[in-house]
Amino acid sequence: MPGSRATPQTTDSKSDRREYFRIEDHIGLEIRRLNRDEDNHQDAFDGTPLESLKAEFRRLDQDVKAQLASLAERDRLLTGLIKSMNSKLDTLARIIAFEQNPLQPEDWQDVTLSEGGLSFYSNTPAWSPGDRIAVRMTLPPELYQPQAVAEILTAEPDERGGARVHTKFVQLEDSDRQQIARHVMRWQIRQRQKE
Repeated sequence: MPGSRATPQTTDSKSDRREYFRIEDHIGLEIRRLNRDEDNHQDAFDGTPLESLKAEFRRLDQDVKAQLASLAERDRLLTGLIKSMNSKLDTLARIIAFEQNPLQPEDWQDVTLSEGGLSFYSNTPAWSPGDRIAVRMTLPPELYQPQAVAEILTAEPDERGGARVHTKFVQLEDSDRQQIARHVMRWQIRQRQKE
């Protein structure tokens, strides 16, 4: 996946500075327009009976992580084995979830991604600053699927009749932010290994 080198960005009032590392990547991207009074991005994609099972899965995952912390003090070898098994189960869950809802070829596109926001190409210039959208990203190769509510900052029309849309995340769970951060970090490592 070709991309540009990400550079560290710092918080600054200057318009040419950013708060997060940004990468150019090819990801799965699903977008749903939200009404002005609608802020729930979960309903935009799911709305299925599986939501309660996913919530239970997340709760059990947190329980395992909490118990691993205390177990690590007593038996490091067993803790390492359980962490590996937990990672294996997480990966299997992501694979199954992806196979249940495979993305179409048109759902994969080149984007600029950071923990703070996303820019992407839209086939139509139907976006205005201030519009809110629900986004679900599929980040290969791990197949993490963070979701967020994003606000349109700018939409720059182009000669093809579409627009380059720049957004900032206005609602993003901490676990989803961590998935994006891990993805950005791993992307940077892969780029360094290619050099």
